[in-house]
Amino acid sequence: MSIENQIRAFAGTFILVSLALAHFYSPQWLWFTAFVGANLLQSSITKFCPLEIILVKIQQKK
Repeated sequence: MSIENQIRAFAGTFILVSLALAHFYSPQWLWFTAFVGANLLQSSITKFCPLEIILVKIQQKK
């Protein structure tokens, strides 16, 4: 799987999990959803994504 697809999978999973946590436990989990969305927005503008750096380092160790 390409790094771009892995990032999309992580972001989608985090958003769905935080929405489920907000529904079942506390609406405060929506802040995490907002954080993921803001990170996606800033990475599209700046081309800087911390998760990409982490995934590249993990793949280099293999």
